[in-house]
Amino acid sequence: MQVVKKLLLGLLLVWGALLLFMPKEELYFSLERELAKKGVELNEGTIHESLFGLTLEDVTVYVQGIQVAKAKEVSLFTLFVFTRIKVEELTIDKALQNMIPKEVKQAVITHSVLSPATLHIKAEGSFGKLDGEVSITNRTVHLDFTETEKIEMIRSQLKKGEKGWYYETSF
Repeated sequence: MQVVKKLLLGLLLVWGALLLFMPKEELYFSLERELAKKGVELNEGTIHESLFGLTLEDVTVYVQGIQVAKAKEVSLFTLFVFTRIKVEELTIDKALQNMIPKEVKQAVITHSVLSPATLHIKAEGSFGKLDGEVSITNRTVHLDFTETEKIEMIRSQLKKGEKGWYYETSF
């Protein structure tokens, strides 16, 4: 029994050390390089590294060199077995506001090893509230609009279901 306790304690210490000393900024810059290959650029005002994550402030998103959105704050939190990306006050560029909702107050994307092929999404904004999933293996996106507000601009892309309006697509 003592061997098992020591082994578990050792694994816990290694896991904790990895979390504490993980080069979070370098991992972010690696992500930024991968996004650049797809034509997506992130321009952040400041980067703050924390114990288990990273916070980006004043983030501007460019796609193919065109500004599409700004976010007040993006925070990345990880424990290896659970990862969360939280976006605060995302504002869509004025040129796109007639096609998609103009602001997202908060969006949270989570991933867990309990469901490794699925990303869970929760968001609240000018459109109301939504819950959704991205299935990586099936390459599908399903978003349920649980509380709808100003969705006239995207209603043509939504379908009516038992629970209300939803959006579904594949990639």
